[in-house]
Amino acid sequence: MITTPEVVETADRTTAIIHLTIPRDEIQQVMGPGVSEVMATLAAQGITSAGPWFTHHLRMEPDIFDFEISVPISTPVLAAGRVKPGQCPAMRVARAVLHGGYEGLGAAWGEFDAWIAANGHTSGPDLWECYVVGPEANPDSSAWRTELSRRLIG
Repeated sequence: MITTPEVVETADRTTAIIHLTIPRDEIQQVMGPGVSEVMATLAAQGITSAGPWFTHHLRMEPDIFDFEISVPISTPVLAAGRVKPGQCPAMRVARAVLHGGYEGLGAAWGEFDAWIAANGHTSGPDLWECYVVGPEANPDSSAWRTELSRRLIG
């Protein structure tokens, strides 16, 4: 399901974000339009992406997602509508990659969190999903790659 997790140090990244707090069952309706909105704002400001887009989930409750749609950038974005400048700080994370469709994310996170605990690590409450290869690149979901990351604390 996922690649063997590894512990890595990330670099500080400047981002453009949209912060959303939504009912969990609305994720499929808001994600695509949110990504399009960030990309359109970047294009209007002449800014290009510095890597694949990702989500930073700040809080996950059974019925709520509190998260940021994030795009890494080299040039700071000016706030426009819901798009704001953001920052993803350098940190120590556990990381693994899910190969396959998004319907496998729930099981992948369970497997990943079990690895973190079994290897004596403690993770923070937030998490990151980086959509390295998705439907915009290949309609075959077996080719999709989603990078899972959790900040390690302690």
